[in-house]
Amino acid sequence: MYAVVARSTITDFEQARTFLREEGTPRLSQMPGFISGHWVRLGENAGASMLLFESEEAAQAAKERVETASPPMVTPISVEVGEVQEHT
Repeated sequence: MYAVVARSTITDFEQARTFLREEGTPRLSQMPGFISGHWVRLGENAGASMLLFESEEAAQAAKERVETASPPMVTPISVEVGEVQEHT
């Protein structure tokens, strides 16, 4: 299992949350190998996410999507793929 871990600057949390619920989550859940996603608000203008996938290839494809298809109110700071060592 592999994770896409991202940190982002978010200029409008309400717009970002609406986008995530209405467009982002449905699109991600249809990606091959998608297992789950977790999104966290960190203060006034930052957030983090962890998306889990069955394979490294699927995670890399999701990484590219996060880097290039984020909505205008979300600016990725860092996006990395790593192998999950433990999961409960």
